[in-house]
Amino acid sequence: MAAQNNAPLPDGLEVAGYRIVKKIASGGFSIVYLAYDAEGNAVAIKEYLPSALALRQEGELIPAVSKSNLPVFRIGLKCFFEEGRALARISHPNVVRVLNFFRAHDTVYMVMAYESGHSLQEHIQGQRIKGLKTGEKFIRQIFTQTLKGLREVHANKLLHLDLKPANIYIRRDGTPMLLDFGAARQTVNAEGPRLTPMYTPGFAPPELYSKTEAPGPWTDAYSIGASMFCCMAGAPPQPADQRRKEDKMEAHFAKLEGQYSPELLHAVRWSLELDPLARPQSLFELQRLLQLPVTAQVPATPALGTLDRLRGLVQRLRPGRKVSADTLQS
Repeated sequence: MAAQNNAPLPDGLEVAGYRIVKKIASGGFSIVYLAYDAEGNAVAIKEYLPSALALRQEGELIPAVSKSNLPVFRIGLKCFFEEGRALARISHPNVVRVLNFFRAHDTVYMVMAYESGHSLQEHIQGQRIKGLKTGEKFIRQIFTQTLKGLREVHANKLLHLDLKPANIYIRRDGTPMLLDFGAARQTVNAEGPRLTPMYTPGFAPPELYSKTEAPGPWTDAYSIGASMFCCMAGAPPQPADQRRKEDKMEAHFAKLEGQYSPELLHAVRWSLELDPLARPQSLFELQRLLQLPVTAQVPATPALGTLDRLRGLVQRLRPGRKVSADTLQS
């Protein structure tokens, strides 16, 4: 992901009834600020500011966008605004709460509830510094709840597409919350120009490297598996594009055997399958697996013949091809 080289809004600035306190996070797509509303409540404000398209110098408020970048900048702005509206409809304890969104300085801002805590990435780093591994009970609890929130996101026809430990926030009470939907896009898009999804190597599945493979719930399932692996190994898995050339993941899994239950290792392996059809096709399948007792029998992944039949059905369901009753029953 590209770095954010733009100057943040100045501390103390009043905008749309909010007072900026300080910048708390940034990336290639946006800048996030801690702010206070008119009643003195703390909020997080996310500013749409893609560093590859816009430039804002120190002391300026309005970013400069070149004429050649303006069409794509506006497409992204529209996506950001629509994403804010979609997220504002979601009320779930494991998804960040969007309170408001507004236009200012020729861009768009998303206002979210601010809560004290730390990211899962910070937790993993803290464990490594102490020479400790992340426990299985913790992993199961965090990701069972995370999956519940992500299922609600999918139910609203959104995908996250940039799931990673840095985007899973752990509140002070220990409950997780999904953050940073800057890469989220509606699963059903109208025809027209599209922004390329942003992704993080190691956590992104192979279909995000491709222009022809469509993402779906299975895409976020891969990133969930990669995040669980990161908890266990202390580092992300091998990037998917490298795995397609020479997959070295089995050696990494071998090192984790004995440290974690076969059930948990199976869940992570299943999620990290390179073939999208070999992964969990719904998040409920993965959630149910994480909730099984450690002593339970591990459900088998689909047999090779089943996968071949699924691939054949997908090919027959390509746009523009008529589907008969026989096709659906085969």
